[in-house]
Amino acid sequence: MLTPASSDLFNIPFYQFSQLKKYQPEAIPQIKADYKAHWQIWQQLILQVAEDLGEPFAPPHIERWCNGWQVRAHFFAYFKYAQYKDSAAILSVLLNRRRLTVSLDWHCYKAGISPIALPEYNQWLDVLDKHRYAGFDMWHGAEDEYADYQTLAAQNDAALRLQSSDDFFCIGRHIERDDLGKQNEAGWIADTIRELLPLYEACFR
Repeated sequence: MLTPASSDLFNIPFYQFSQLKKYQPEAIPQIKADYKAHWQIWQQLILQVAEDLGEPFAPPHIERWCNGWQVRAHFFAYFKYAQYKDSAAILSVLLNRRRLTVSLDWHCYKAGISPIALPEYNQWLDVLDKHRYAGFDMWHGAEDEYADYQTLAAQNDAALRLQSSDDFFCIGRHIERDDLGKQNEAGWIADTIRELLPLYEACFR
């Protein structure tokens, strides 16, 4: 189960091992141990969600807790339908030092191999039911992951316009750091993904 300590994991002064070795070498063993322990909880959570969702989803992608030269500033995983496994349209799950987020997102790192391009991803804006998703937050993809997002209901039509050919929106929900561990996060993640599926599917019309 996630707890506030799961978010607090990321409150460290440096993420790169080169900096840690220079300024806090004595902290490295504990940081590694903490990351491994919390990442195993994270991995089990995402696998539990995957079991709940079942087909037509592909197995989830779960980013590792480090990439060899630094520990992560957040934990990240995503889900896709198996038939769209090469697409950059994803249902992402992100845990950082502020909150847990589930959202429809455009995975920029996969854009080069994606069979759909950004204009196709943005098709979900055409079918967005503003009443159904009124309580969901909506934000530009370029916004910081720690930013204060607004609900769809709180935004006017002008705020919901794309600003350039490279722009895209994310839409999702959050559990704030202080509220982690107060509910069944696996069920909440799976339910939120299911609620976002009409928008996800619209990317492939």
